[in-house]
Amino acid sequence: MEFIVDSVEKTIALGEKIGKLVNSQDIICLIGELGTGKTHITKGIAKGLGIKEHITSPTFNIVNEYYGRLKLYHFDVYRVNDPDEIYAIGFDEYIFSDGVSIIEWANYIEELIPKEYLKITIEKLPNLGENYRKITLDAYGDRYNYIKEISL
Repeated sequence: MEFIVDSVEKTIALGEKIGKLVNSQDIICLIGELGTGKTHITKGIAKGLGIKEHITSPTFNIVNEYYGRLKLYHFDVYRVNDPDEIYAIGFDEYIFSDGVSIIEWANYIEELIPKEYLKITIEKLPNLGENYRKITLDAYGDRYNYIKEISL
């Protein structure tokens, strides 16, 4: 599914709709260049999970944990140079736990991602305007069929 959004608020609103539908053990892989809105969509997903805390990108921590309807594990693997780094923090324990895992820059560790996941690709659309983004949702596995229920 593809969505065209023209503001941070609409990106967050789309994330919130996803967050209301996610289930325990869901894995969400975020792909997009710097500044496309990966953390903004994560803020929306967190909002949909009922998380009240301020969401920040865990660039230097690798993972942040938040608590709402389900636990949220927010990874940023931009600075991971070796898969052993991600294993050292207990990656498998997080993604196979009862929480929801969001992985920014998931394409950097794609060999570690299970075969079933929700991929969200965010692209800038500068020809339409500075704030325009194309957000594409691709479900890998039947558990993510809930994306068919999402509309803006």
